[in-house]
Amino acid sequence: MTIPDDLAAQVKRLYHAEKWPIGTIAANLGIHHSTVRRVLEREHTLRPPVPRPSMIAPYVPFIVATLEQYPQLTASRLYHMVRERGYPGGESHFRNLITPYRPQRAAEACLRLRTLPGEQGQVDWASFGQLAIGTAQRNLMGFVMVLSYSRKIFLRFFLDARMANFLWAHQAAFDAFVGVPRVLLYDNLKSAVLQREGSAIRFNPELLQFAGHYHFEPRPVAVARGNQKGRVERAIRYIRDSFFAGRGFSDLAGLNAQAEAWCQGIATDRRCPGDRSITVREAFQTEQGQLMALPEHPYPTAERMAVRAGKTPYVRFDSNDCSIPHTYVGKTLTVFADHQRARITDGQQLLAHHPRSYDRGAQIEDDAHLQQLVEEKQHAKPYRATDRLIKAIPLTQDCLCQAADRGYSLPAILRELAELRERYRTEALEAAMQDALNRAVPHPNAVRLALERQLENSHRRPPVGLPLAPEARARDVTVRPHPLGTYDPLSGEPHESD
Repeated sequence: MTIPDDLAAQVKRLYHAEKWPIGTIAANLGIHHSTVRRVLEREHTLRPPVPRPSMIAPYVPFIVATLEQYPQLTASRLYHMVRERGYPGGESHFRNLITPYRPQRAAEACLRLRTLPGEQGQVDWASFGQLAIGTAQRNLMGFVMVLSYSRKIFLRFFLDARMANFLWAHQAAFDAFVGVPRVLLYDNLKSAVLQREGSAIRFNPELLQFAGHYHFEPRPVAVARGNQKGRVERAIRYIRDSFFAGRGFSDLAGLNAQAEAWCQGIATDRRCPGDRSITVREAFQTEQGQLMALPEHPYPTAERMAVRAGKTPYVRFDSNDCSIPHTYVGKTLTVFADHQRARITDGQQLLAHHPRSYDRGAQIEDDAHLQQLVEEKQHAKPYRATDRLIKAIPLTQDCLCQAADRGYSLPAILRELAELRERYRTEALEAAMQDALNRAVPHPNAVRLALERQLENSHRRPPVGLPLAPEARARDVTVRPHPLGTYDPLSGEPHESD
């Protein structure tokens, strides 16, 4: 683009006569700074930049000498040392200035490691954010095992990285591979290495027992040497980019089902990084025959924890309360848990079993446990009814508080609300209770009217309660059906037997 002569003359005047910098000229004339620079360079009149003295310049020899002696010295400590010697600047600016003076670590060359089929596998955990379960936010952890020769990947997601899940994931990986590699490489995670002093390593005893059952050698890599297990590190990056990015899932079971399909499909059909002429599936077919055979019986991987029961018939496990028979309060019990169930035992005696919950603060109850306690403590029945109603519908507590402020009879209100809960669905009762609270009428009559309005709007008939006799003998009477043949003479038609 041609620069007009009048514009070029104005640029020269402002630059040489007025001593304006290039950026100021460009801003005031509405042109780009490169245009101003091109005008000045055309006649070789551009002044060379004058370097400004840096505040750190007098202290550079001291900084260089200190960093040569202590290469790992932090910038914060070095700043205070220079500050004591008269440096006037701030700490954040100082951090940027000393970066060029730090000794740079020389690039390390690594050999390419090749392994035989069935010889080695590499293991690691990877974090994939959090997963909401009820009111809890659980860490979403991915367990990854890679066979070093074929690059076959096993991936399974868990809600924590505890030892029970660590061993269970190993077992599932061995079942998926239909074999066990002779060596497994780990970094220094606590599930594998409890303590390390130089070459002295103290392994986790649970991992050693597990390895003895499956006959493989656990081998930790050197500290801060991720290249020694680079196959699993690259596999985790591949999982993040190819599988997890942009993927939708509703729960953990659905995510694991997708992960298994991906491992058996896309991840196995890719080209083998060690030999681009074949696929991972073809390399795994060669390696699978070289894996060690699985033992006859699997290793018990259930999570085991000793728990103490307090004064109430509950034990705390995984941030939730699980009910037990009330005769075992104050005792130390044992919880055995897998991914579906939690069993509570006293020695060899099974006391309770509950579905596994990954929520937090939930009460997981067996009605039989608490019914026994209620029968022994007759005065506890109203409180038990209140607890069950509030647990099912949290709005009950607000309704009772407002009813108490108005002087209503709380036992009568609880009794009527409990009767409504037996006749109507919990969702409908909760909506009706919210409607009654919105109308500022915390009374069961208002709740009943709201339920009837719901039925009228949906054109359904109200449910009819069938009272049962309170006597146990009347409930347990066996009713024998009457033979219908006695009604045939009343019809006047001959019976087949006649």
